[in-house]
Amino acid sequence: MEMEHRLAEAPIGVITVRDGTVCAWNDRAAAILTTDAPDGEPITEVFPQSVERSLTKAFEGTSVSDVAFEEYYPEVERWLSVSVVPGDNTTTVYVTDITEKHTDKQTIERLRSESKRAEMVDTLIADVLEGLVGATSKDAIMETIRDQLGTSDQYRFVWTGEYAVDSDELVITGVAGNQGELFPALREAVKQGQATPERRAVEQQRPKLVQSLSENPSVPDAVRAAGFADGVQSVFTLPLVYGSSVYGVVGVYAETETAFSDHVQASFETLGELAGYAINATQNRKLLFSDTLTEVTFGLTENSPLVRVSDTCDAELTLEGTVMPSDTGLTCFLSVSGSDPDSVVETVEALPSAQDGRVVRQSDAERGRIQVTLVEEVPLVAAINRGATIQTAVFNSDDSRLIVELSHDTNVRRLANVLGDDGPAPVLARQDKTRSPTTTREFRSELDERLTDRQATVLRTAYLADYFTSPRGSTAEEVATSLGITGSTLLHHLRASQRKLLDAFYDEHDDGGG
Repeated sequence: MEMEHRLAEAPIGVITVRDGTVCAWNDRAAAILTTDAPDGEPITEVFPQSVERSLTKAFEGTSVSDVAFEEYYPEVERWLSVSVVPGDNTTTVYVTDITEKHTDKQTIERLRSESKRAEMVDTLIADVLEGLVGATSKDAIMETIRDQLGTSDQYRFVWTGEYAVDSDELVITGVAGNQGELFPALREAVKQGQATPERRAVEQQRPKLVQSLSENPSVPDAVRAAGFADGVQSVFTLPLVYGSSVYGVVGVYAETETAFSDHVQASFETLGELAGYAINATQNRKLLFSDTLTEVTFGLTENSPLVRVSDTCDAELTLEGTVMPSDTGLTCFLSVSGSDPDSVVETVEALPSAQDGRVVRQSDAERGRIQVTLVEEVPLVAAINRGATIQTAVFNSDDSRLIVELSHDTNVRRLANVLGDDGPAPVLARQDKTRSPTTTREFRSELDERLTDRQATVLRTAYLADYFTSPRGSTAEEVATSLGITGSTLLHHLRASQRKLLDAFYDEHDDGGG
């Protein structure tokens, strides 16, 4: 049976059926249904089957039903719009491929769902950040993150972990949420040191997303099996990092593969950065106010640029003080003995890890003080970034060493690994010390609270650069240049900080007399 021309050339698929058998079709129908020459075959065999079987049902019985529907046909992997129109002697089936339209609709729905989820997660993370404000310890910070995320309806459960003291062993510090079979499997995998997503996150110091958890070969087998049993499909692992220090890790488990969109991941990364900063601040406060601390002496090798400078110049360099790391690096003031300070500065500035070297004072031909900024992850910067307070450091060709004070729960072994070259830096001495609160320490703490960060940096830099000595070791212009500010700005900060210094001193020592 020939199909009339207008139907044969129609932009949609057209099939003519008589008594349930195909008698004509156009090229578009053949293309949509991916079939050849269906003439004389039953329409129910020519047409692919959907789950609903709507077309088959339309041709069942003694008469053909007049119906229209949209369904997915897995055999041809398409969404089709189908209209069955009965006539006097024949039935016409109209077919349109609506896959693109349906995909667009699904995309819109998915984006709406992701947007709604992202909004809910942003609100949740804002609540977590608000909770961090009152947290006064690392444990409290991790508990806040774990409990607020783990008890929300967005995630199945959340657990936190950290390195054990003086060990590379990852230990679990807590869990919140519906643990099911998965968390016990994770706990055993962590105990055995297996490569869980959390371990990879802390080792590589960056977040990890695992989708299709039960099918991902990088996940331990027992964890994959338990995840499948619990219906958990994705995990996002977030290391809590500040600088190069990793303080812990958060594992967030969800029941859908789409739980962690790019926006959600970015929000979690912000949370990780702020939590890392908060933990670092609590560690520094602990070291500042604690009556017990650990003093450790590390041996330094040539992975320290200042050791290499000492060897090259045949000089001994002693660290006199530092100004805390900024965007440009760690500013160091060093005394020089045994070599011309100008030559030492030239050697320092030739290193890729140093910049802005200058001579602060030259006592004689082979003694003086220099200033230099270290810009890479060198041992001094690494120690400070991990919460250490540097007591002193000596660099020479025979015996270079770094002495630091640490809070008693600091992982000394991990710090040694960072300070070393091919292996951990040798620990030459280690002792626990007890100190009593002193008026001096309390005075410094009060002054720190009065000064802004910028004022403290300017005042300390000027002091270490011998700006206050007579004669001055550095001019105002030299100090300002080293700080990247103008001379007038320097003097403004110095006047403000000196006033606060005097206020703190006289408030502390004024006995009320005239």
